[in-house]
Amino acid sequence: MKTEEIKSLLQDVLPAVDFDADFLFTELDSLGIATILFVLSAKYHVLLDSEDVTPKNFKNIASITNMVRAKMSLENKIKQYALSKPDKVAVICGEDSMTYSQLWDAIIRKAEELKAGGLKPQDPYVFRTNQNIDFLVNYCAAHYLKAVAVPIAHDAPEEWAQSVRKEVEAFRFPAGIADALFTTGTTGKSKGAMLSELSLTSSSENFTDRFPFSENLLFIVSGPLNHIASLFKIHPTLSAGGTVCILDGLKDMNAFFKTFDLPFKEFAAFLVPASLRIIMQYSYEKLCSLADKIAFIETGAAPISKDDMEKLSKALPHSRLYNGYGSTEFGSASAYDFNDGKYMEGCIGRPYKNVTIEIAPDSTLVVSGLGIMSGYVNDEENTKIVLADGKIHTSDLGYFDEEGMIHLTGRAGDVINVGGYKINPIEVESAASAYPGIKDCICVAGKHPVIGQVLKLLVVTDDAASFDKHDVAVFIKSKLEAYKVPTMYEVVDAIHYTYNGKKDRKSYKEEG
Repeated sequence: MKTEEIKSLLQDVLPAVDFDADFLFTELDSLGIATILFVLSAKYHVLLDSEDVTPKNFKNIASITNMVRAKMSLENKIKQYALSKPDKVAVICGEDSMTYSQLWDAIIRKAEELKAGGLKPQDPYVFRTNQNIDFLVNYCAAHYLKAVAVPIAHDAPEEWAQSVRKEVEAFRFPAGIADALFTTGTTGKSKGAMLSELSLTSSSENFTDRFPFSENLLFIVSGPLNHIASLFKIHPTLSAGGTVCILDGLKDMNAFFKTFDLPFKEFAAFLVPASLRIIMQYSYEKLCSLADKIAFIETGAAPISKDDMEKLSKALPHSRLYNGYGSTEFGSASAYDFNDGKYMEGCIGRPYKNVTIEIAPDSTLVVSGLGIMSGYVNDEENTKIVLADGKIHTSDLGYFDEEGMIHLTGRAGDVINVGGYKINPIEVESAASAYPGIKDCICVAGKHPVIGQVLKLLVVTDDAASFDKHDVAVFIKSKLEAYKVPTMYEVVDAIHYTYNGKKDRKSYKEEG
């Protein structure tokens, strides 16, 4: 939601009002104010009432916009439903659950406890993200006090957690910062991205504008709650009056499928490609049986192959299946519903309403909009590099097609140079993953004793004894150019992944 959007909306219903006036409040009578409250409440699904009618809030269009944005915060949305739908279940975790009213009460109690302990506005609140309802209570309580939530992984090493705590406590956060989310560090030193309340609300609005969130929806969150792929689904779910179900990963596949026995009309989930592949390999028939229940699934954080897209679409022919694009630095940016019969590998669709994506001269994506970060905690050098000219400069390579759809072709740092050819390892992995019996794989740079740097394919297979590298090489060659066929092959027990579902390419570079 932008100022221009609200101005246009109000001009349509109040054409006689000068919305460019120096002090808008004096231009409005009681009917005009009531009209604004009604129209904006209906449009943005927020609760605006007489308490919001102040000269400060109605000074100009910008102040009205800020008033609406504040009402769209996660905490205000929970409060809104605690009043209008107090008995509606807001969150479920195993045998535990809370209604909107209970959740709001718990947030207020926790906020009072933190305030008594000395937590003040702009102070960092560091806490571990256990996969339970307490996470949501802690997270929202920090926001309620205008403090900065700093969630870290529940299993993060204590030494690392203490270093994060020391860093944020020594830093003075600017006003308006809501979260400091520390990245995994797979492409360098772990960095704390600062996100404002505007960043969070605009990302939530992106999802509710494109995805079918509703009060009838149960959204399953199975990933780590300190990562945006999971964290940023909580906000739009509760903003729509729906219900969040928190799982502790997919270690217990039965717990995931048992969720669909709960009395809800529609279900949705975010699942990284590796999790989707596991589900389709071992529980495909169960997944097919849920075709009439699953409203949508979003995947992301790592590429999904065309074969997996097609297989998932056949299992869920009526569901929306999104390949999403986002990062800690700019939140949610775009998505492509690949249940369209085309199964365009690498496609991430069109930008969301609050996002602009450009392609730089070096073919990297540049992202701007309301959802981008404000900078890194205590790291001016990296902030200047990544956040230049008010835009996030990524390492993701891509292009726009003729229909305005964005296609990713890899990451600048992941390209492998073999004999002068620059090869995207993702393309090789996608081709290899379609070979029968290969459960997972990763393409890395290998060192050949004679010809130097070559492509090396590490594979996970059900039957290592019968693995035939010649057959695999011929299969890959039938799909790709000859120079993209790996020279070296190795069967491994598992592929290294980061905690948020990305292949840990950095660890293989270090091993090499």
